[in-house]
Parts: sequence; C-alpha cells; structure tokens
Amino acid sequence: MNTWTLDELAQIADTDEMHIAGRRRDGTDRKPVIVWMVRIGDDIYTRSVNGPDAAWFRGTRASHEGHIIVDNLDKYVAFVDIEADDPINDALDAAYRSKYRRYAGPVASITSQLARSTTLKIVPQQNN
Repeated sequence: MNTWTLDELAQIADTDEMHIAGRRRDGTDRKPVIVWMVRIGDDIYTRSVNGPDAAWFRGTRASHEGHIIVDNLDKYVAFVDIEADDPINDALDAAYRSKYRRYAGPVASITSQLARSTTLKIVPQQNN
C-alpha cells in the first residue's frame, strides 16, 4: 500500500481545507468540494460534516477512489471506510477539536455520530 511522504503529511496537517473529488466508474473525477481533514500518525482522515447523504461522500462510494488537492499537493487517492465504532474515531474527534477549535459549531457537527459514520481514511495512490 502506498504511504504519504513526511512533507505531504506536514503539508496536509498544516492546511485547514482540502479539495476532494470521488472518481466516477468511467474514471473521471466528480466535482471537487472543500472538506476538513486531520492527521493521526502517518494517516490522513476526513468526514462528511453533512453525513452520508452529502453528494461528495456518496461519490466516494462509486469506486473508493478519487483526487485531492491541498495547496500545491495534487494526489490521486483511495478511500477506506472506517466504521463509526472504530476506536480511531475518538482520536479523530480530538484531532478535529484541536485543529479547528476556533470553529465551535462546525466542530460539534464534524464530531457528531452522523459525521463519524462517514469517516474515511485517505490513502495516496500513484498519480495517473
């Protein structure tokens, strides 16, 4: 499995927003949207603040592949589903609260049970 470089991990951790797009079955990218992301160790995670009905999140279900852009970092990625009851979610909640603490309302939403049900691990892939 591919891994993030230390520079990529630092860049993602230091940036508040990421553009993310799922990949359609025909291989084209869906329309990118802005999401929040957090780093835990050498892994990157995101969630849908609006839960599983959000269009971008549903778009990740087609192929579990997509595309992210964070500043000048442009990567094709795989999306790995994380169950809502996975213990990593507690660490992710803490990471969201720490990174985005200045946004109390949105942080409450991104750490809700609804959002936890949409946790995705983002794994880098070879760029096409």
